[in-house]
Amino acid sequence: MCTSHDSGDAARTGQNRRTFLRAAGLAGAGAAALGPLTAAPATAAESSGAGRWQPDPASRQFTLAVMPDTQFLYWGSQNSVNSAPQIESFRYVIENSGAESGMNIVFMAHLGDLTEDADASSFQEVGKAFEVLDSNGVAYSVLAGNHDVSGDDTRGSTPYLQTMGPQRFRRSKTFAGADATGYNTAHIFQAAGQEWLLLALDWRTSAQGFAWAKQVVKDHPKLPVILTTHDIVYSTYDDNVYPYASGDPENNAEFSDYGRQVWDELINDNDQIFLTLNGHYWPPGRTTRQNAAGHDVHLHITNYQNRYFGGAGMLRLYHFDVDRNTIDVETVAPWILAQDPEKRNRLAALEAKLTTPVDDFSMAIDFDQRFSGFIPVPSRPARPANKLVVPGTLAYWRFDGGGADGKPVAAGQTVRDLSGQGNDLTLATVAGSAADALTWSSDHHPDQPAHASLRFAGGKNPLHGAYLSTGPKAPLNTETFARGYTVEAFVKIPLDWDATNNGWMSLLSRWGEAGKAGKSGRNTDPQEPVVQFSISNNGREPQFNCYPLNQTYPTTNWGHGLVEDTWWHLAVVNDGRHTVLYVESCPVVDNPSTLSVGMASLGLPWMLGGHSYGGAVDQVFHGWIGDVRIVNRPLRTDEFLTGK
Repeated sequence: MCTSHDSGDAARTGQNRRTFLRAAGLAGAGAAALGPLTAAPATAAESSGAGRWQPDPASRQFTLAVMPDTQFLYWGSQNSVNSAPQIESFRYVIENSGAESGMNIVFMAHLGDLTEDADASSFQEVGKAFEVLDSNGVAYSVLAGNHDVSGDDTRGSTPYLQTMGPQRFRRSKTFAGADATGYNTAHIFQAAGQEWLLLALDWRTSAQGFAWAKQVVKDHPKLPVILTTHDIVYSTYDDNVYPYASGDPENNAEFSDYGRQVWDELINDNDQIFLTLNGHYWPPGRTTRQNAAGHDVHLHITNYQNRYFGGAGMLRLYHFDVDRNTIDVETVAPWILAQDPEKRNRLAALEAKLTTPVDDFSMAIDFDQRFSGFIPVPSRPARPANKLVVPGTLAYWRFDGGGADGKPVAAGQTVRDLSGQGNDLTLATVAGSAADALTWSSDHHPDQPAHASLRFAGGKNPLHGAYLSTGPKAPLNTETFARGYTVEAFVKIPLDWDATNNGWMSLLSRWGEAGKAGKSGRNTDPQEPVVQFSISNNGREPQFNCYPLNQTYPTTNWGHGLVEDTWWHLAVVNDGRHTVLYVESCPVVDNPSTLSVGMASLGLPWMLGGHSYGGAVDQVFHGWIGDVRIVNRPLRTDEFLTGK
């Protein structure tokens, strides 16, 4: 934001801001108090001491570093210049650029107000500091704030433009161009295996500047866009109490008058813009607005010039994790972190890392879904059954040929075993159940071969529902799998799942009581089935409980809790000695080392969606079941139904 002489602009935004008073010689006084720790180097490039700039463009975890208003470090007209904090932040960016650093910083964006006075002497020092980035090939952007320039982007030549204009990026691999004025620039960086567009717009963009920005977005129709400028939103709470955090941390910002113009002119109708970053105001804040397409746009203000040592060149770090669909945000002061903790003064110690909810937080963002309007998520095509009947397949059931979406499975219908082994399934209905207790569905896991499933509407309080069963003479009934096996299934648990009514439902089980199969000993329930692949009543954990041939007690594999309303691929693999449970092709933690050979059998049928106890059905599945495959040998994860 601005010092006391900016109060007119603050008033235009409708804010009641506390005036930030700053004595002309404050930076110099602070430097003297800290002694050699703040001494600026003679030439930034020579003494950068940084490592090698080496971001990993393929890693699905990467960081965007953001540096807001550093104006109080560069007040040349007052002979108050201290570039050391900013240069230390530049070192930090470089040293944390590699994937092995855990950050993989791929780009740095400055949010304007590089100087306090727009003086040529100030920009001369700014230019020297940025040589640290230039000499190391760092990808970065800058833009002009109201302390760097006046008027809009048609103002013509200024010390800012002469020092930090497009000519500075002539060797940058990420520089994508500038408008005719030079004050608005575009940058394209590589991260998570794709390109990202960052627009760095002037603090007051003209109509021709907005037209240029729109054209840049239009020319890159499949790139997610991050918009940076100096002024879009301001925070709606005051910073009059330490630690400068109050109100709702997820919704404590509003558009300024100019910010509303940026929204109307550029953001609202360009769905590619999903994140905006600005400085100018303090304290930090954020809000979310829906654009014309109905999608979220995250609007963030970050600025620390009101903090100790003019913000000390703090960095806001946006850690993107595409796999977790999360952006983790943290705020650090590298210049302070680089100091010996024992030698930090009292105020510096408070600013090394900011941990309030406005400075350290996480944003959930489903990148595929958010970007689907301009980067459609390719749907994996259905795959024919004959491609999935691998050697050793004893049963393969899928539900893409039975009936229309929502239509009940009829009593006379048969689900064919596509392995050709004759293990067909037929309907069994609990007396008194609704006619639509089992229906065909077009819902499916994104990696499922067949684009269909069965929707089970079962439960046990009272017992109701319908399930499928192999016939009394099906070959699968007598199979003991002495040399190993792989059992796979796709499942989705609905939001109305209830532990009391739906706990211990089986997606697949084998008739036959453990006691009648001669089983006893630890963890044995003589009335439970000899094999059951179930969902527990505590946290919806998948459990595979099997009585093997080589022992009288069961081997039990446990997975973690499955989130509702999400498709999951589950697999159990036995190599003839040990059994491993996989969720989404990932082995779970609770896979016992117990020697487990084969499966006990009383020659009785299998149930899909049913569970028995004491020789009678006592539970019916509630949710969706997709493709199910049983193979008489262990498969590798790349051979699963989700494989290529």
